[in-house]
Amino acid sequence: MRETDTEDLSLIIAAAEAAGEIACRHHGAAPKTWDKGDGQGPVTEADLEVDALLKERLTGARPGYGWLSEESTGGPDRLTSRRQFIVDPIDGTRAFIEGGRDWSHSIAVAEGGRIVAAAVFVPLRGALYSAGLNGGAAVGGTELRVSNEARLGRANVLANRPSMAAEHWARREVPPIKRHFRSSLAYRLCLVAQGRFDAMLTLRPTWEWDVAAGSLIVEEAGGTVSDRSGGRPEFNRAVPQIDGIVAAGAVHGGLMAALA
Repeated sequence: MRETDTEDLSLIIAAAEAAGEIACRHHGAAPKTWDKGDGQGPVTEADLEVDALLKERLTGARPGYGWLSEESTGGPDRLTSRRQFIVDPIDGTRAFIEGGRDWSHSIAVAEGGRIVAAAVFVPLRGALYSAGLNGGAAVGGTELRVSNEARLGRANVLANRPSMAAEHWARREVPPIKRHFRSSLAYRLCLVAQGRFDAMLTLRPTWEWDVAAGSLIVEEAGGTVSDRSGGRPEFNRAVPQIDGIVAAGAVHGGLMAALA
């Protein structure tokens, strides 16, 4: 890892832990909630408070970095800055509102379209996942390594129900995978990096802030991350969306071959 990446990683890890303190104070306390409209889903006062903290702390420490967050997308200067923060203050807001445990804070640093430092904190699981480019991935000091299961018929895959619609798969046949679900996309990616599941996928257009940090964590754990067509995701786009995400260990090739 480059020294700059190491310094940025330390910064975003500390910020993620601070975000967890705020979110846990609101969790289970019926936070104020609004619907963002246009099918974007809900937002709570906790999301907004975490977002404000992260923006102040991160851009205050790195004033030359661009800013892209689900709750405050920043200005066009992020497209010309050398590095950018890509943040989801609370990934899995619906689960957070319902009192669930599987929501997370996701923070990434991008440079030249690639993620170079990443942190995902799942406070109620006590799990802080992190990775630096060419520096490996870890959770709680333990190195992460993806699954070596290559057989589709034995694969445990994190995915939502719409991704299992026949129209998404070759010959309209859904492969015989075992589907599981967690609310947070960032957490799903980390569970793949940890080898607890063989793959995760979402086949609809995906916001960068949901998957930026987790994508590096999977790659540094030895896995492969692509869009639904097999291309490598690029980050900090003008329209910050990716055409789906497929992340896996050894079964990635099999999943891609099975997709329409």
